[in-house]
Amino acid sequence: MYAKNLARILGLLCQNSDVSYSSPQELDQRFESMRRYGQLPRGRERREEKLSGQHIAAALFGLVPMHPGWAGHVATVLSGLRPVGGTAASFFMAETISDAVAVLLKDKAARDSFFRITLTVAETGVNSHGGAEVVYQRDGQKRRAYFVPKAAVSLFAPGREVDFDPDRDRMNAPAMREMSFTQEFFRRLARECDRAERYPEPPEGGGSEYDAEEAEQERYRKLGVRNGSRFLHVGVDNQVTWPKNERLVTFDQYQLILMPKTKDHVQSVHIDLTANRVDERTAMTVINRFLSVMAWCDDNFAIAQYGWSGNPVPVPVTKQDLAFTTAHEYIFDRKIPNSEEARRALALFREARNAQENGFVSYSVLNYYKIIEIRNHGKEATRKWFLTNFGVLQASSKGDDDISRFLALCGNEPPHKYIHDSCRIAVAHAGKNSKSDPDDANEILRLHTAARVMHRLARNFIEAEFGTSDLMYSGD
Repeated sequence: MYAKNLARILGLLCQNSDVSYSSPQELDQRFESMRRYGQLPRGRERREEKLSGQHIAAALFGLVPMHPGWAGHVATVLSGLRPVGGTAASFFMAETISDAVAVLLKDKAARDSFFRITLTVAETGVNSHGGAEVVYQRDGQKRRAYFVPKAAVSLFAPGREVDFDPDRDRMNAPAMREMSFTQEFFRRLARECDRAERYPEPPEGGGSEYDAEEAEQERYRKLGVRNGSRFLHVGVDNQVTWPKNERLVTFDQYQLILMPKTKDHVQSVHIDLTANRVDERTAMTVINRFLSVMAWCDDNFAIAQYGWSGNPVPVPVTKQDLAFTTAHEYIFDRKIPNSEEARRALALFREARNAQENGFVSYSVLNYYKIIEIRNHGKEATRKWFLTNFGVLQASSKGDDDISRFLALCGNEPPHKYIHDSCRIAVAHAGKNSKSDPDDANEILRLHTAARVMHRLARNFIEAEFGTSDLMYSGD
């Protein structure tokens, strides 16, 4: 039995499983997903490889999920299910549910005693998915063998099948989809497998099912993807020159992949941490260096945004669709503050928050500091304010992670001195003692930590000094 032939057979066998049935294109998607997960032979060169019983079992399991793209993942999850009570309590001594399917395909006695197999990939335990039930007859009695995820080791001990209750022990999800395969299904499938063995024929079709896979492999080759690759992906908001199509570029000693903006994705930069022999922070610094060069060349902006790492291939960065606060009853009653100082403080606060959320953390730190300077003129007066008010903030925020991280940054230096020398002076000047580098990922992390603490201090200052309410309906 070949994979392409099996897809057609499964399509026919599942025609009456619902009021609508799977199209050939959907089955092709399921089989492609299973090839990606190694559940079926992968590659055109293996197209004429005969399927084993385990392959056919995986193909059946790939029919269970509602979405075709999850077929490979689900086949992997279900293939590992183990019998409750161990092999002695299993169907024909099967060690896994895959083995049970393989027995049904080979053994006529097993098929004759069999009634139904039911599979689900719902959450059957906390963070644990998948379950199966085999209904069969033995010694004139109807019996049931249950299969659970391999992590449920306590259920594999002999005798555990006696008190196992699927309605109690396998119902973690409030709703559950199941798919069943009957005795007739396996009789017809086994007959097709036997016919394919007796009268061998070449795989159906011309191999077009591999075209998309091969095109993708060629794409990854051009982008420098290799076995063991692990990518960092970073979205970019920019107006610098960017390639129309994805492109592998060399930047100094590093290889970067640039992806263009689309309807659903932002421009992005991707770097293979493994191939470039860098950790995430070093890679982020390299990306920032690249954007700085581009900003200089085009005399325009280039802002590194959010991202993540870990994928074995470059993945486009989806546009952000951030949640925001709405109200059915919008109650608003505010006035422009009478005090010029209060107006300026709110303006600086808005600028600081905007900068903090858009990658300009140096400017954010500086503006939070400037808020405190509105009524504390000179270095000593400002330091004294931070000395007093950081102590108050620390006392009221015991166990706060931001405070703990900030104190770790300060080391042996007093926080009020650190804020002035290593935050305010460092970002406002570029002298021999002020070497803050906004491309350096370690420096960015340091300033973000400082900004979160200074943000809270600035809010406390505005509330205390100007009596500015943070209620939208205060009437002030």
